[in-house]
This record gives sequence, C-alpha cells and structure tokens, in this order.
Amino acid sequence: MRTLVVFILVAALSILASNQKLLQAGRFFNLAQLAASGLMFLVFGAILGPGLLRLLHPEDLTNARPMLALGLGMSGMLLGMGLEPQLLRSLPAKVWGAAALQSGAAGIAVTIPMAGVFLFALHLGPAAALGAAALLGGVASVSSPHMAILWHRSGRLERARGISVALLAMLDDLTGVSAFALALVLASGGSVAIGAGLVAIAILLGGVSGALTAYLIHGTRDRGELVAVLIGSVALISGVAAFLNVSALITGLSAGLTLAVVGGPQVAQAWRTLSRIERPVYLVLLFLMGAHFDPDVWQAWLVAPVFIALRFLGKVVGGRAASRTAAELLPLPPDLGFALLAQGGVALCLLVEFLNLIGSSVAQVTFNVGVIGVLVNEVLAARVFRRALHPAPVVEVGR
Repeated sequence: MRTLVVFILVAALSILASNQKLLQAGRFFNLAQLAASGLMFLVFGAILGPGLLRLLHPEDLTNARPMLALGLGMSGMLLGMGLEPQLLRSLPAKVWGAAALQSGAAGIAVTIPMAGVFLFALHLGPAAALGAAALLGGVASVSSPHMAILWHRSGRLERARGISVALLAMLDDLTGVSAFALALVLASGGSVAIGAGLVAIAILLGGVSGALTAYLIHGTRDRGELVAVLIGSVALISGVAAFLNVSALITGLSAGLTLAVVGGPQVAQAWRTLSRIERPVYLVLLFLMGAHFDPDVWQAWLVAPVFIALRFLGKVVGGRAASRTAAELLPLPPDLGFALLAQGGVALCLLVEFLNLIGSSVAQVTFNVGVIGVLVNEVLAARVFRRALHPAPVVEVGR
C-alpha cells in the first residue's frame, strides 16, 4: 500500500509539473529553470528510495523495471524521431566537426583517466574498466539544450544562437549513445562478441518495429488512432527489449530513426503526439532513476569530483575549438562549453540502463558518479551560462 501511495503521488506531481505555465520563462525565471530540468524528481526519488528513507524497497525497483523500460523506450523513440535525417544530411562538414570537437573533447578527457582509475584504483579487469570508462565518457559528451531554450524564451538569448547551441546538443546525443553501445559491448558478462550481438539485436529489433509503425500510421488522420498506435508501438518495443535483456533505449532510438526515414509526412504529427505525453512519463522516469541511487557506495563520492572536473575541462576546451571551427556557419558563443555544461535526461537514461543491463557493483559506482555529476553540472550551468552570452558575429545559419 505504501508503495502504491508513493507512485500515485509521484504520478500526480508529474502531471502538475508538466503544466506549460511552469515552463514559461517569465517573471519566475528560476522556477522555470527548475521545472525545465525536472531534476527535483531525481532528488525526490533518491530521498524516498532504498538508500535513504526506504519508502521504496529493492524489490519495488525490480517490479518497476517494465515501467522503466517503457520510459527508456519512449525516450529513445522520441530521440530518434527528432534527429531529422534530411537535416543531418544537409549539415556542412564543419558543423559535424564542431560537434565532434566539443563532445569528443569531453568524452576523451573523461574516458582515459577514468579507465586508469577503474583499472588501478578499483582493480577491475580490462574489459570491465574500459566499459565503465566508456560509459562515463559517453555521459560526459552529452549536453542538454534546455538552458539555451529557456534563455531564448526569456528574451535573454537571440534565436539564431539558441538554435545553434540546440543543434550541437542534439548531435552530442549521437556521440553519447554510440559510447553507450560501446560500453555495453565491453562490459557484458560474456565476451565482446556476445555484447556486440546484443547491441545488434536491439538495433535490428528497433528497425523492424519502426518500419511496422510507419506502415500502421500511414494515412492515419484520426488523432486517437495515432495515439493508440504509437503507445502500442512503444509498449511493444520496450517489452520485447526487456524480455530479451537488450537496451530499450537503443531499440527505441533505432525505431524512431527508422520511422523518421520511412514514415513520410506522418512522422511530424506522430512526434508532436508522442511529445504531449512524454513529459509526465519522463518525470516519473527521473523519480525511478533517483531511487536507484545508493549513497553507501563510497567509491562514487571519491570519483565524482574527478569526473566533474575532467568533463568541465573537456567541455570548455572543446567548446572553444568548436566555436572557432564553425564560426563562419553558426553564431556560436566563444565560450560554447558553458552553454553546453548541463547534461539532462539522455545522460541519465544511459546511466540507469547500463546499471540495469550490467547489474554489477561497478555499474552502481558509474551510476552514482554520473548522477552526482548531472546534479552538480546543472547547478554549475545555471551559474555560468551567462558567460556564454558574449556578442557573436552575425552570420547566416547553415550558410
């Protein structure tokens, strides 16, 4: 009964927190900033979870895995549908280079030292150490555009620069998911071949599911029918991925990308329809993620400051290099790293799915390190984002 009351309360709060008025950056800018990230639900989950107040027990988290898989599958599908293949193909090489510089710099700055920490300080095997380090590198490369969007809505950031920052943040997600797939390949309990096979199954399953969804929504005009098909598709993708013990996030991403490629004009309507119900699901997902946090894992408290410092250094150095690379194409701020310091939900999705799929003690350490990093970086981003608002040269976006 207690668990049921907790989840009903969280569901009700998630619906209230999804109110668009909270996300409007007007007079209550700090409230809008807090609501946009949704990280209060992450903290709420950590407090109520097995690690602190124990209103939820470990068996409750086990029973909630289908709900977690559903949220991860929906997140992946929305991420894939939002990639817009036509836009990606039209981007100049310098834009891709700028994205690779700022995300790659952060990823490399974290991966190499973290591999040494896991190998020599925590005494892990080479495959497990490289897998955990690759995950943290992928998490470090991911950025969230919500700060740029919020500042643009408040009139504090010009539209062209906000779009440019959001574009690079979207490309960061590709780097992060790629590193996550590599981490799963390396850290799987069997061999590298088994890990690669599981990732391939997730991609194939998503591709088939995305093509089937495209067929089902073809010619659909009724909004209710479209909602039913999309929710059923997400449930099917997530359920099969959970049954096969493969990544629901990668499966959903592959399905969404396939749908974006072959779905035709219905994809935009499908994305808008699914986005309307995504926010409450995302907030409940954040609560479940927070409940997996274990404050007794002391190694994470030692490693987290190193992770945060290395990511900050990589983002700042890589961001400046990226700004110079794409200066003729995008009105990026000189201190781009400050604009991309926040990590957001994709990073948390990578962390919690690695924890559930790998399920080892090192997975718990990496999860805790990543969660601490996400929270600290959100606070840092709120304080230093103003540094990214220096005047930028006036250029035509995509020129």
